[in-house]
Amino acid sequence: MQPTDDKAGGKAVAAVGAAESLDSPRLWRVIHGGEDVLLALALAGILMVPLVEMVLRTFFVSGLVGGNAMTQHFTLLVSMLGGAVAAREARLLTLSQGFAKLPVPWGWLCEVWRVGVAVSVSLLLAWASWRFLLFEKEGGKVIAYGVPVWVAQLALVVGFALVSLRLVRHIGPEWWLRGAAAAVAIGIVWYVLGYAAEPETWTPAVVLLGVLGISAVLGAPIFALLGGAAVFLFWGSWNPLESVALSHYSLSTNPTIPALPLFTLAGYFLAEGGTSHRMVRLLKALTGDLRAGPAIVTVLACAFFTSLTGASGVTILALGGLIVPFLTEARYAEKASIGLLTGAGSIGMLFAPCLPLILYAIVAQVEIQAMFLGGVGPGMALAAGVIAWATWTRPAAARSAPRWSFDRREAWSAFWDAKWELLIPLVSLGGIFSGLATPVEAAALTALYALIIEMVIYRDLSPRKLVGVMRECGLLIGGVLLILGVAQGLTNYLVDAQVPTLLVDFVTTHVSSPFVFLACLIVILLLLGCMMDVFSAIIIVVPLLVPLGVAYGIDPVHLGVLFLANLGLGFLTPPVGMNLFISSYRFNKPMGEVLKASLPYFALQLAIVILITYWPALSTTLPALFLGGRP
Repeated sequence: MQPTDDKAGGKAVAAVGAAESLDSPRLWRVIHGGEDVLLALALAGILMVPLVEMVLRTFFVSGLVGGNAMTQHFTLLVSMLGGAVAAREARLLTLSQGFAKLPVPWGWLCEVWRVGVAVSVSLLLAWASWRFLLFEKEGGKVIAYGVPVWVAQLALVVGFALVSLRLVRHIGPEWWLRGAAAAVAIGIVWYVLGYAAEPETWTPAVVLLGVLGISAVLGAPIFALLGGAAVFLFWGSWNPLESVALSHYSLSTNPTIPALPLFTLAGYFLAEGGTSHRMVRLLKALTGDLRAGPAIVTVLACAFFTSLTGASGVTILALGGLIVPFLTEARYAEKASIGLLTGAGSIGMLFAPCLPLILYAIVAQVEIQAMFLGGVGPGMALAAGVIAWATWTRPAAARSAPRWSFDRREAWSAFWDAKWELLIPLVSLGGIFSGLATPVEAAALTALYALIIEMVIYRDLSPRKLVGVMRECGLLIGGVLLILGVAQGLTNYLVDAQVPTLLVDFVTTHVSSPFVFLACLIVILLLLGCMMDVFSAIIIVVPLLVPLGVAYGIDPVHLGVLFLANLGLGFLTPPVGMNLFISSYRFNKPMGEVLKASLPYFALQLAIVILITYWPALSTTLPALFLGGRP
C-alpha cells in the first residue's frame, strides 16, 4: 500500500499548497482555500459540540439539544470534504503506484483504465447518494434547530461528485486523456443504470468486478475498489444501490466514530508542536547511561505517537529526523537505526487511545475500555522484545568514547519542560475509565488540551498554521472515513448474503482444532496487513471473523488484540509492508536496504505475535481484573 495519506510530519504542514499556488489560477486558489477553511470549521464543530454538551450537562443537568446528532453530521461533512481534498491533492490511498510510466501508449492505456473505472464508481456512489437523499427527504427528519437531515446528506452527493472530477483532472494535462477516462466512466455508469439484467444473472457483475480488480492493480484508489465491489455486488443481486449510500451514512454518523477524528486531531497538534523533541529529551535524560537507553527512547517515543495518531506512518515521518541522528550518535549504524525505527513504528497500535482499538470495539461490539486494557500486556511484550533486541545488538563503546552519564538536573529540567504533555494519557483515559465522559467527549477534551498546550503554553503552534494542521488532519481522516463508509456497504452485502454463516460452517467443518484455526488466521492476517490499511480491514474482516471466534470459543477481547497485533506486523511483512515503503521514502534509501535492516524486528515480532495468539491470558487478565470479565 502506498503511504500517500500518511505525509503528516510537521514540516509538511508548513508547505501545504505551495506548488498549487504557483500553478493554479487565483480563482482556484480562493476556492481551494475556502475548502480548507470549511474542513477546519467542520473539525472545529466535532471538537466544540461535545465540550459544550459536557458543560451544559454538568451545570444545567440537560445537555445541548441535538448535540450528538450535530457531532455525527459534522463527522459526515469531514468524511466527504476531507475525501474531496485528498482527491484534489492526489493523496487518496492506493494499493499500487500504477503504471503511468510505461512506454507510450501502454502507460496512457493503464491510466485511462485506472481513472475511468475509479470515476465510474465515484459517479455511481454519487447517484446512489442522491437517490438515498430523496428518500430521506420525504421522511422530514431534523438534525437540530430545524435543520433537516437531507441538507447534511448533500455532502455525500457533492463529495463523490468532486472526487470524480478531481480524479479526471489528475490523469494529466492532455484534454484527450481526460476525455478518454471520462468516456470510460460514462460508459460504465450508463451500462449499470440502464442494463435490465434478469435476477440471478451474475455474468455482467462478475465482468465488472474483474474490470475493477484490474483497475486496483493499476493504481485505482482503495475506496473505488471497495465501493465498486459493493455497488456491483448489490447491482448483480438486484438490490438498490442506495444501500451502499445508506451504509456510508450510517457508519459516518455512528455515535462513537467522532472519537477517531478527535484523537487524530490531538495527535496532529502534538506532531506539529515540539512534543517530539521534549519527549525524546525527557526519555534520554531518564535513561541516563543505560545500555538500553537509546532503544527505550525510540520504542517509547514511537508508541506514544502511534497511540495518539493511529498511524505508524505518521510516527516514522514525524520522528525520523529526530530519532535516527540520535541513534547514530549512540553508535548504531544508520541502517540499523532505520531498521529499529521502522520496526518500532506500529507498536503503539495496541496502546490506548489508538484508533484501531476504538474502531475494532465499535465493529465487534466490545467495550472500548476492555480493548484498551486488553492491549496493554501484548503491547508491553512487543515493546520489551524490540528493546531487548536493539540493546543486545548495540555496538559497544570504545574506551576513548565519552560515557553517557545520568544527569539529575537535566532529567528534572526535561521532565518539567514536558510536564503538560505527560498529562495527556490522564486527560484522554481518565474520563473514559472514570465514567465521567463518553469516548467522544474524552477525545474532544484531549484535542482541546493538546491545542491549548501547543498554542498557548508552549506557543509551538501559531494561529497562522492552525488551518493548515486541521486541513492535514481532515485530509487524512476524510480519506480513511471515505474508505470505511464504502467498506461498510461491502460488509453489509456480505452479511445479507449470509457469508459469515457460510464461512463458519465451512471452516468448522474442515478445521476442528482451535490451534490450527489460529495458525491459519496468523497467515491470513499477515497477508491482509500487507494489502489493506488497518481501518478497512477492520470494517470488512471483523464481521466475518467474530462469528468464527465465537464458534471456536475465543474470547472477543483476545480475538481483537491478536487481530490488531497481526495486522500491525503486516506493516513490516516483506516485501510490501507499508512501513517499509514509508521508511524508504522518508530516508531516501533503497527498498532492499530498508527491508534487510527491518527483517530481524519482523522475525522477533512474529515470534511475540505467535505468543500473543496462543496465550490468551496476556490479553484477558487486565479486562477481567478491572471490568469483572465483561467483554
